[in-house]
Amino acid sequence: MITFYNALHARHQGKFEMFRGNLVPCHEVPARADHVLAELQRRKLGLVQDPLDFDVAALEAIHSTRYLRFLESAWDQWVALDPANAQNDALPSVWPTRTFRIDIEPQNFAARMGLYSFDAGSPLTAGTWVAARQGAHCALSAAERVVQGDRAAFALSRPPGHHAGADFFGGYCFLNNAALAAQHLRNAGMDRVAIIDVDYHHGNGTQACFYDRADVFFASIHGDPRTEYPFYLGHADETGLGAGADANLNLPLPRGTGYDEWSDALEVALAAIARHGAQALVVSLGVDTFAGDPISGFKLQSDDYLRMGERIAGAKLPTVLVFEGGYAVQEVGTNAVNVVQAFAG
Repeated sequence: MITFYNALHARHQGKFEMFRGNLVPCHEVPARADHVLAELQRRKLGLVQDPLDFDVAALEAIHSTRYLRFLESAWDQWVALDPANAQNDALPSVWPTRTFRIDIEPQNFAARMGLYSFDAGSPLTAGTWVAARQGAHCALSAAERVVQGDRAAFALSRPPGHHAGADFFGGYCFLNNAALAAQHLRNAGMDRVAIIDVDYHHGNGTQACFYDRADVFFASIHGDPRTEYPFYLGHADETGLGAGADANLNLPLPRGTGYDEWSDALEVALAAIARHGAQALVVSLGVDTFAGDPISGFKLQSDDYLRMGERIAGAKLPTVLVFEGGYAVQEVGTNAVNVVQAFAG
């Protein structure tokens, strides 16, 4: 299996995030991707290469033009406010909640940042745009290899993507790599595509991108949003809207869930994907379901990721795997590559 690796990912390296009322060192760090790459190379699991280049139209297939324009220019705007800001990450602090307007872009930078975000835990840095764009190109490149006939391809990048919506960032995510990959498969002529999100946290951004569409089926297995981030989406009664009715499947599970119960949910998701008639599959591959993850609550063990990869391969669909979460940094390489290796057989 070919891996498209984002060699620019470390340009996005936040100093602090807001976590449970405190500024703490970021959980989403460059070492996450570094460990996965090292483990891929140690096991000699195929070619690793840089992504292809794509123009902005490929990103606009999912993200709004004004949002992309903001992300590209946000750091320069931040530093223009005060040259000393170059030493600090930018974090949002104000948001347009219920009854506020979002159609008018404010002139104030803090207000603009709030318009395009939903939490205070996703620092924007000098290299955020470059890293996120290159990561999107990794996902698009992996999708293109599947279009060209490969059984599977892996997009290894950070920051992750599944919390990012068409016009907002959050949850460490800025561009939605899985959604971009799915849309690329659709644009290439595949009538029906499915996304399965196995990250501990619900892929709210991905759901939002396709919630009223029947052509992209979204299934997510995640921590119950009544207690787990991102809290406000991911309930079982969210099944799609309009044309997308019954094309969205959420399988929330309680903290403490182990692999046996988790794998039962996987079977439900894969059966729904088969009924949908998907011609290709995108996997949002988060491994923060691991028992040792510092910000999650499931109890999967490293060997369980081998079983996960084997079972997803059993769907027998052309597949794009996209790296998402996983914050037990020392184990993230083993866990993610276990999925890749088992999928590849």
